Amino acid sequence: MGVITMRKLSLCLLALVTQALVAQAQTIPSGTSVSVRLGQTISSDKARSGDTWAGTLRQDVVVDGRMVARRGDPVRGRVIDAKASGRLSGTALLALQLTSINGAPVTTSTVSRKGGSHKGRDAGAIGGTAAAGAIIGALAGGGKGAAIGAGAGAGVGTAGAAATGKKDIRIPVETILTFRVR
Repeated sequence: MGVITMRKLSLCLLALVTQALVAQAQTIPSGTSVSVRLGQTISSDKARSGDTWAGTLRQDVVVDGRMVARRGDPVRGRVIDAKASGRLSGTALLALQLTSINGAPVTTSTVSRKGGSHKGRDAGAIGGTAAAGAIIGALAGGGKGAAIGAGAGAGVGTAGAAATGKKDIRIPVETILTFRVR
């Protein structure tokens, strides 16, 4: 009899806590801005869609003069999309969403960061080294040397662009991100 009573009491307590969390989530109206401080670094080359992240509230969340969450309360989020940058092509992407505040589920906007393009920089590096190779080749061996030098220079430029070309996104720990509740 005592075990059954304890189970019923535990279930009632669990139901009350769940109800309180759901009620708290409903008290943050759509359009409310929520600023959070990231608890870890998130990068487009390591993160995967579906990964979770943690942080804390940067400031109190006040609705109609009533505090519904305090600065420092724990928050959780999810990586919505993550794409690493390629060496010569492919733009990095990182999209994050807030999923809970103090354990209460929320639905928010997505904060996204997109990496830079490779096109101008890589073309400049490859074209510049090809031109330099052609000039050196022309000085050393005339027209045939220019063609060989241009090919060698383009190869060096491509290798250099590939070695230094990744443009991944990195959002460091302690970064402040602002989400809007939907």
